[in-house]
Amino acid sequence: MSTGVGLTVTLRVRMGAHDAHYAGELCDGARILALFGDVATELLIRLDGDEGLFRAYEAVEFLAPVRAGDFIEATGVVTKVGTTSRTMAFEARKVVASVREPGVAPSAADALAEPIVVCRALGTCVVPKELQRRPRLVLPALSAPPPDHAQLPEPRPIITPPPRVIVTPPNSALILTAAIVGAETTRAQTPHLPVTARELADEAARCRDAGAAVIHLHVRNPDGSPSQSRALFAEAISAIQETTDVVIQTSTGGAVGMGVDERAQPLLCRPEMATLNCGTLNFGDGIFDNTRPLIRDMAARIREAGSVPELECYEVGHIHEALSLFAEGLLEEPLHFQFVLGVPGGIAAREDVLRFMISQIPRGATWGVAAVGRHQRPMTELAMRLGGHARVGLEDNIYLDKGVLAEGSAPLVARAAAFARSVGREVVDPDRARQLLGIRPRGAAALPGAIGGGSALAQG
Repeated sequence: MSTGVGLTVTLRVRMGAHDAHYAGELCDGARILALFGDVATELLIRLDGDEGLFRAYEAVEFLAPVRAGDFIEATGVVTKVGTTSRTMAFEARKVVASVREPGVAPSAADALAEPIVVCRALGTCVVPKELQRRPRLVLPALSAPPPDHAQLPEPRPIITPPPRVIVTPPNSALILTAAIVGAETTRAQTPHLPVTARELADEAARCRDAGAAVIHLHVRNPDGSPSQSRALFAEAISAIQETTDVVIQTSTGGAVGMGVDERAQPLLCRPEMATLNCGTLNFGDGIFDNTRPLIRDMAARIREAGSVPELECYEVGHIHEALSLFAEGLLEEPLHFQFVLGVPGGIAAREDVLRFMISQIPRGATWGVAAVGRHQRPMTELAMRLGGHARVGLEDNIYLDKGVLAEGSAPLVARAAAFARSVGREVVDPDRARQLLGIRPRGAAALPGAIGGGSALAQG
């Protein structure tokens, strides 16, 4: 007979108004833990033929809010069986979400295409030796004698116990950035890549409607090859500004192999934001060259342009390089870090890595995550749960699902926005993003040498 490790039970309940204690709709986390208690009781009955006692939770991880009307599916699995103790891991998932929108009936609800994990926990139960008995499956409708015990499944743990507590910051502002084109993605990889100024503007507008506040901008030559041309950036920026009100963040990284003067060309357009790459790394099969003199040169040019820098960090050492720039007076508060994860040759896209990077930035700084390929969704969703901002788009990932191309960056933005709201984050508009990032409002007096005028930067 099996030891019982891997024994699994799932219960599903609808949260009612009596479960909601916050603002008349948010459910107390204790209700989820009570549901886990019911799961544990059934597990003990199936394992020991007795309800036993729930001794303690050893870890609890709340991941998303639960509202009255939501359907919650709670699963428990036995992970360890001692003489009298039974260790269990629990996971609660939202499978139906109540709808809270103006003009919609309070009884409205949506079935979720993918469940949202709302809580995980690890706990221990105890069944005294004298109360343990052989479990039975009682089948009263059958005339034949029931079996004297149930055959337990073979060990198959399905839940990884949570290592620590995570509490999503309630109603915290979230900036979504759309990286709509990049320098490496090609039309051969996806036909949905925007290239012309008009295509870039149209995609920027779609991303704005989907929830993006910032557009991370590269430009391409007519043949689709990457470019840092001032003229092409000016054309694209003008087209986007005529179409939508997003914050435009230009790349100063360009493409691997470009020199500093070429990479700095977009700064002649005086963008609201610009990226500042804070260190050298192997980037795929090439070298993304960001020496300390180059970084300081670029930081000075960004400051002269009146742009707010986003500090691109592909390694932990890049964070400390950025802090050195701040200490030298080349950067001003508020600092905004972007952790770029999963680049071949860069730092790994893992939760422990992200947590460590967060621990290295100063209090009051903001941070976001960009992750490439298959890492984009899990790492940006983790960032949103941990209180950070997120970047998605075709520059970093061309797939909406496995083997399914995203039809532009807007669907990726829409999915990220939906997830953000499901975990209690407020997806902000461009004006609110400008406040958070320290960008002057659009329409404020332009600095000398803005688009259409001369600039001392042309000599830099």
